[in-house]
Amino acid sequence: MLMRTLRRMQPLFVLLALLFMALLLRSQWEELQTHQWQLNPRWLVASAGLLVAAWAVEIVVWLRLLRTVGGRLGYWPGARIWFLSAIVRYIPGNVWQPLSMTLLCQRRGVKPEATVTSILLYQVIILLAVTPIAALYFGATGNWGLLTDLLSGFGPWLIGIGLAPLAAFLVRPALLIDVVNWVLRRFGRAPLETGFARGELLVILALAVADWVLWGASFCALAFGLNVYSAPEMLALAPHLIAVYSVAYAIGLVSLLTPSGLGVREGAFYLLLAPIMGGGTVTVVALAMRIWTMVGEAIAAGVSLLLPDRLPAVDPDPVAADNDLREGIA
Repeated sequence: MLMRTLRRMQPLFVLLALLFMALLLRSQWEELQTHQWQLNPRWLVASAGLLVAAWAVEIVVWLRLLRTVGGRLGYWPGARIWFLSAIVRYIPGNVWQPLSMTLLCQRRGVKPEATVTSILLYQVIILLAVTPIAALYFGATGNWGLLTDLLSGFGPWLIGIGLAPLAAFLVRPALLIDVVNWVLRRFGRAPLETGFARGELLVILALAVADWVLWGASFCALAFGLNVYSAPEMLALAPHLIAVYSVAYAIGLVSLLTPSGLGVREGAFYLLLAPIMGGGTVTVVALAMRIWTMVGEAIAAGVSLLLPDRLPAVDPDPVAADNDLREGIA
């Protein structure tokens, strides 16, 4: 009942998110007008290259998880499915990307249950991968953004709480599958008959951490491509920009209020980075990263559509896939 109500209210959440971002820009308008903006093409190219590298790694993470639950895809078919599905996640509802992935994977002979489960595992893994980055960042810098005065005394406790799920899964990798099976049973789905070896979990987590670092580096390079900074300033800012990206993204991801954390992620950026680089600057860079990513995904999806899909597809059953997915998330 609650999830159904939230889905119906998502258009309102999207409008509120857009209003929030507009008000955030308005509140920083004076600073934005006086700021010295200057495009640096080399940093922008570097940001684009790092973005492509991040996508390449996250596709590997998803395909390894898909293989763990019994589904197999080659890298290029998997990449094509990934990008064709990515652009629909901005549609309100939070169902369109997994539905699209399920249908496209089924054409390749992958069972809908395997695809849905791999998506669920992927979300869990990338959230777990944020925790060591966040722990290292907050522990080393003590920067909690605008909440530093309030939270600094609780820092060690918050870091410990954040690392607890990761530690639990590393000590007992089967717990991750147990959690997924509990969710599957909750929605009337058959439990997985496979499990995680600790070595495989470590490899996938390491890849997910590397993926976050690449995303953060792309965000950092974009910030340097939009502003004028000296070399010492860039060295000082880089650790904050790289680490905070994953934290802000995770906050937007778990909010579940708007598609792709729209507005929530930008608010988290402002909360954590405004004391370091100025509210106006971080607002523009955060919004620019959103647009930068969407343009990149649109280009990648367009290329995926233009390239022929030469591998044979099995006879699809889109009605069954749609029913399977909707039953799993209803």
